[in-house]
Amino acid sequence: MNAKNHRLLLRLLLPAVLAMAGLVSLRAEEETPPVPPPGPPPAVEKSLLDLFRAGGPLMWPIMLCSVGTIAVGVYCFLQINQRKMMPKAQVDAVSQYMQRHDANSAYQLCQSSPNIFANTMSSALLKVNFERDLANKASMEQSAGETLVQEETRLMIWVNYLNIFATIAPMLGLLGTVTGMIQSFDQLAAGRSEPQDLAGGIGEAMLTTAGGLIVGIPAMFLYFYFRNLLQVAIGNIQKQVTFMIDILSGELKLEGATHPPEAAQ
Repeated sequence: MNAKNHRLLLRLLLPAVLAMAGLVSLRAEEETPPVPPPGPPPAVEKSLLDLFRAGGPLMWPIMLCSVGTIAVGVYCFLQINQRKMMPKAQVDAVSQYMQRHDANSAYQLCQSSPNIFANTMSSALLKVNFERDLANKASMEQSAGETLVQEETRLMIWVNYLNIFATIAPMLGLLGTVTGMIQSFDQLAAGRSEPQDLAGGIGEAMLTTAGGLIVGIPAMFLYFYFRNLLQVAIGNIQKQVTFMIDILSGELKLEGATHPPEAAQ
């Protein structure tokens, strides 16, 4: 009887135990937070060095163009300057000597502080001859004009370097675009058409193009800026030198200026 009672008791308790276990597992599932579905991987932030490396070997000549643009831009900023090319104090002092027809003192002053105005004026003063008509004005103007053209050409060479960089940098970027696309098409030809297989070539194409434009646009702006600045400065120097030659030759007389024949000789 005891064995029968035990079996009967087990039969009665087994469904209750199973029900209790089911309730516990169901409650545990409810308390466990749901796992979110897998999404796209987070974007990886890249530094400038990483972008430079991803651009491929053509980023090196583009970087050289950027360094050259900065160096030439700084040089032009220091040299193509109205105050440096034609200092006001020197111009006033030379004008005083011209009114007194003291060509020697004016020449020595120009030689002591060389610049574009002083060099142009020195070449004109070397042609002074008070024994000829208008103190040999025609030769002075010709010599001054030749020197001024040489000085402008010397500075314009540096300005033209900016134009070279502004032209070469975008062309290098375009070459990088072509090589990057060729790399991507090679991947397609090899049967690798996944996005990660094509990303390398496309990224190289875009980065080199951007790098070339980043260098080329400022270089082109600096080229036009310094070219126009140089033209304006050269025009002002030419007017000032011509004005002083007119004073020295006696063709133009300012108020208060004296021109005794003895002093002129």
